[in-house]
Amino acid sequence: MFGPPGYAYVYFIYGMYHCMNVVTEREGHASAVLLRALKPVENLADRSCGPGLLCRAMEIDRRLNGHNLLSGDLFIAAPESAEKITAAKRPRIGVDSARHWAKRLLRFHIKGNPFVSRR
Repeated sequence: MFGPPGYAYVYFIYGMYHCMNVVTEREGHASAVLLRALKPVENLADRSCGPGLLCRAMEIDRRLNGHNLLSGDLFIAAPESAEKITAAKRPRIGVDSARHWAKRLLRFHIKGNPFVSRR
């Protein structure tokens, strides 16, 4: 999470799930966005609505930690068309121990998107 922007930060949580973040700020400054879901475009049979399911479906594990997400093999692509979206904000999931931070609206998703995890 302290790496250069545009790189993957992949970690193992609860002894069973991998999660992937995209580093968003300058190197040395911890800031990243957790990928929680994706819209399957092709060749994805498993569910991808949740960070652990997304990584399992995409076969993402710690081997991809530090991967350049501007590379040719695993990357984040711009949408084919610029459709208008409405962003929704909700409290984060699974951070009850963070006390007052648990209720902060720091989870963002496309409103009405069927691929977003429902919790």
